[in-house]
Parts: sequence; structure tokens; C-alpha cells
Amino acid sequence: MRIKDREFELFIGKDELAEMVARLGREVSEGGVVGSGALMVCPVLTGAYMFAADLVRRIEVESEVHFVRYTSYIGMESSGEVRCELPFKDIEGRDVLIVEDVIDSGLSMGRMLAEVRALRPARVRVCALLMKPGAFKGDYRVDFVGREIGDEFIVGYGMDYDEAGRTLDAVYRVS
Repeated sequence: MRIKDREFELFIGKDELAEMVARLGREVSEGGVVGSGALMVCPVLTGAYMFAADLVRRIEVESEVHFVRYTSYIGMESSGEVRCELPFKDIEGRDVLIVEDVIDSGLSMGRMLAEVRALRPARVRVCALLMKPGAFKGDYRVDFVGREIGDEFIVGYGMDYDEAGRTLDAVYRVS
């Protein structure tokens, strides 16, 4: 499949994605909710929106959704600079679940976690559909991971290549 100037091949199909999301929903639910109110599910826009929509339907504890947006990518490369475009709010004393599409270097998530902890939640956990352990440089724990992958550049299921390919219902990698 061609997206812009690159060729991509199927990497993770719809059925495998559905199984991963169901498992992650069970794992999050087993942890229950601590603090006051419902679980505050915070999907990171824009890449995690499809994953988060499927995940919240699988979480079996009361939850609310509040989108956040941090970005560091331009095209296929990280700019090395994390920008906050839509911050966290009203999470003091709440149980927070940050939902991310893919964690590679961990730079963006590290910044998010520092900001979240300053807002004094009861608990904060991280759920990533995909993780690139070979690229990870963070000093924090990713609580829930759908699948570990190599350093492939991926697109689909919310993830993009320069804003293209987000609406694909499976995950593709550069061939």
C-alpha cells in the first residue's frame, strides 16, 4: 500500500488489534479505581484516538474521557522538542490512565508524566498500544502494553505518516 511517497505492508491486522485491546481493557479493569470519582482516561491526541475509543468500551470500571495533546513528531522523525497543545485538567485526587498509541523514545510521555504528577492525582498509569523498547529512554514504567515492536515506522489505527493513513483499520509498517 502506498501512502504519500512510501510503501507500507500489513503489520498488525484487525483481529490481532481487537484481541490486544480486549486484553488491555481487562488488565486496566482489574486494577479498579482509586481516588475520588471515575477513572479519568486521557487519550493522547491525535494518534491514540482510535485505540482509546475501542479501549474505553472494554474497560469495565466507571470512567470519563479527557483528551490531551502533546506532540514531538514532524513527518517520520521526532523533532526532539515536546509541545503541549491541550493540557491535563481537573485530575487532583483522581485515578488517571494516560492512553498512548506508541511509545518509542518516551520523551513526550516523560514530559506528560511530570506535568500530571504536579497536578496531584491519586494514581497515574500509562497504557500504550505499542512500545519500542529498543528506542525507549524513559525512567518510568509503562503499566500496560499491547505489544512490543522493533524500530519500525508504523501507520494506521490512528497513527499517521505526515497526517495520512490515520483511518486505516489495521497497523502497517514501512516496507
